Amino acid sequence: MKKLHATVAVVGIAIASLAAYWYQHRASPATQAASQADAGGGRQATDGPVTVEVGKVEQATLTDAAQAVGTIRSRQGIVVRPEVAGRVEALGFKDGQRVRKGQLLVQLDDRLVRAQVRQAQAEVSIARANHERNRELLAQNFVSQAAVDQSAATLQVAEAQLALAQAQLERMRIVAPFDGTAGIRQVNVGDFVAAGTDIVNLEDISRVYVDFRLPERYLPQLQVGQTVLVALDALPQRRFQGRVEAMDPLVDASGRSVLVRASIDNAEGVLRPGMFARVDTVLGTRAEALMVPEEAVLPDAGRQYVIKVVPGQDAQGQPAQVAQRSEVETGVRRQGKVEILKGVQAGDVVVTAGHQRVQRDGVPLRIIELGDPGGTPAASQPGVSAPVGSAVEARVAAGQPTPTRAR
Repeated sequence: MKKLHATVAVVGIAIASLAAYWYQHRASPATQAASQADAGGGRQATDGPVTVEVGKVEQATLTDAAQAVGTIRSRQGIVVRPEVAGRVEALGFKDGQRVRKGQLLVQLDDRLVRAQVRQAQAEVSIARANHERNRELLAQNFVSQAAVDQSAATLQVAEAQLALAQAQLERMRIVAPFDGTAGIRQVNVGDFVAAGTDIVNLEDISRVYVDFRLPERYLPQLQVGQTVLVALDALPQRRFQGRVEAMDPLVDASGRSVLVRASIDNAEGVLRPGMFARVDTVLGTRAEALMVPEEAVLPDAGRQYVIKVVPGQDAQGQPAQVAQRSEVETGVRRQGKVEILKGVQAGDVVVTAGHQRVQRDGVPLRIIELGDPGGTPAASQPGVSAPVGSAVEARVAAGQPTPTRAR
């Protein structure tokens, strides 16, 4: 009886083990489908055309520009300060008001200085009368030449004292040195101000400057009169155009950069001194630059390549579009496009997705377009295809951009 139980137990364990092994290693329908799909894809890569996406080499006008950051500055700007101490008697402007050249800004109490001017004028009158009398007496030989010289010197001293008093009087009155806009005053009528006290800033912003620095390597390309394009964080929807006014003859030894100043018309008054600016200095323009999508350029061992779509034959000797690897020299990058300096021509068709499936030159290609109904990206799996001469060429002929997709 015990032997029977032992035999039954051994048989049961064996059956359970076989069942577990079968369950773990059985192929699910999804796995079988994936295996079949992989096998089909491998056959396509080996025997049939490779599905890819493409873009076209297009001509565009490119602007070579040097980027920098800078600061907006007034065409003219000063802080109004008195040269002498005194009490503010009157203010000839309002905060933020436009002022004209010669307009009174600040009047200091000048009563004492005016009295000094009148005193100096009286002394000049006395000295001049004495000098004239001595000259008449000299003509009659009643006084010596030394007396006349002494009276002449006294007259000169009196005139100098008068000029000094008048200069002091002028300093009690501050006028605008140029047309501009007054800022916010820092003093009030009745305040006593010392010499050099800040009263108000005056800015001429009818035309503004933008000062910025560029690396010294741009010096051979910089010229007075070049166009600059200015963008401001404070006005993100607008761009302003100006021109280079001057370049500092001194290159900064620490940063190896040169200070550049450009001017911008500011008739609207929207540009304010102190604003942060992003400056593009236009160094040149190329009208027929060749551009391809960024996805078309393949780096390999320090070189750059594209895969061009060219006429050829498939494995059966039938006409087909095939791959041709071409080394290129790249230039600048602009908004998802790369300039090609050498290696392609305008109108060439290049692969933008599916490169990894193109193992050699001469591989037949099947072109798909993401905009087609039922189209599937080539980077994932084969899908509805269109020959090169159909949808892609139709878009190009219509002047529409060829869709590309980043891998």
